[in-house]
Amino acid sequence: MITLFRRFLLIGGPVLLGVWLLLPAGLERSALYAGIGALSVAACAVAARHWRSWPWALFAAGQGCAVAGDLLWTYYADIAHIDPFPSAADAFYLAQYPLLTVALLLLARRHRSADDHLAQLDSTMLVAGLALPYWVLLIAPALAEGDSTLGTLIALGYPLGDILLLAGVVRLLLVTGSRNTSFRLVTVSVVTLLVADVTFTFAEDSTLGTMAFLGSYLIWGVGALVPSAGAIGDPSPRAQTLTRRRLFTLSGAALLAPGVLIVQLLAGVEPSTWAVAITSAVLFILVVTRMAGMVRRLEEQARQLATQARRLDELARTDTLTGLPNRRTLAAQLVRDMATTRAVHAPFPVAILDMDHFKHYNDTRGHQAGDDLLAGAAMAWSLLLRDGDTLARYGGEEFVLLMPGRTEDEAARLLDRLRIATPELQTFSAGLALWDGEELPDHLLHRADVALYAAKNGGRGRVVRAVPDRPGAHPLQ
Repeated sequence: MITLFRRFLLIGGPVLLGVWLLLPAGLERSALYAGIGALSVAACAVAARHWRSWPWALFAAGQGCAVAGDLLWTYYADIAHIDPFPSAADAFYLAQYPLLTVALLLLARRHRSADDHLAQLDSTMLVAGLALPYWVLLIAPALAEGDSTLGTLIALGYPLGDILLLAGVVRLLLVTGSRNTSFRLVTVSVVTLLVADVTFTFAEDSTLGTMAFLGSYLIWGVGALVPSAGAIGDPSPRAQTLTRRRLFTLSGAALLAPGVLIVQLLAGVEPSTWAVAITSAVLFILVVTRMAGMVRRLEEQARQLATQARRLDELARTDTLTGLPNRRTLAAQLVRDMATTRAVHAPFPVAILDMDHFKHYNDTRGHQAGDDLLAGAAMAWSLLLRDGDTLARYGGEEFVLLMPGRTEDEAARLLDRLRIATPELQTFSAGLALWDGEELPDHLLHRADVALYAAKNGGRGRVVRAVPDRPGAHPLQ
């Protein structure tokens, strides 16, 4: 049924519009006008029921008020032959604006995000800027006409209703959300309605303005019946960004106040000084608030980036399993410790530790138990170190311990304490090498590694000291 209804509006709508153009002014033409509006009401009601959507229900109610106003206007003008302004028809016409605006705001509310306050500021800036032309062209002249109080209030109600509706559609356009076919059709129909209202204000009998009202009805009806109508309020994962288009639009809104003043001066019209001044002040405050929000957002992003950079740097320097420095960090620390101990002529022993029978432990107890053993050993050993010592994971079950400032005997005693502290009654073998003050880092580690293999071959669970392999080398003691 929805598909057939949509096809009828797409095909029959333009036909009905053409028939309306051909009919002479009178009851038949006015009745067809109201009938086209009723089709839009029915379409919105179908969408509200099908999608169980409050926004579409409010759209139907708002359009229904407009159609009720059309029927009353037809009665006054074509049957009773009395002036339909002001009348009860205006009450229904004016009632549509808050209903349609609430529906638009409900759709915008579904799109709320962490940057929602920025979208609200942007919406307020646009509405404040666009409200000035409404004041100059529509509201101020209505106040100056000197009609009855009721007539003046009703005349003011239409431009104020337009501003209200404008606020709703701008709010919806500036939030991040689904830009599907239904969304676009509803937006076009609202803009068409606003254009029709302005046209009707200046030329009540304008055929173009009346066609705009009918076009708004038909477009709204099609928008209610397309398949994407149920997703018109769905949020989008995109983040709020100040795009070039948005920046251009906001800049244009901010320049409307001086633009209106310039046009009035060039046209020789008495300038709306107070309106321009108040609008300019409001826009200035909003722009400053928007800039402050952008600065806060940039500062927050900078803090987040700094935190992420520190985290990435930590991950790049740290072994994930044990929390110890990784091989890359070890290499840099080894060079620094060599430079420091050489400068103060301090001894610098280095040891490579390897867990004994780790493969068997890992195979019999499981990989998780093996990981827990390595992490537990790293924690237990770290508690016995002093400031300046560096324990790093070298790879697999191997660790390297840098002990700048300790003598070789002190280093050997420390390794014995570490063996006792190893969890799960496990042991390790270690090769201990004392830097000779000249050899390169790789050579020092190679000597410690050779000593480690000697400890393994000697029965494991022991520390073997490396001997200098360069003639004439004298390790610092």
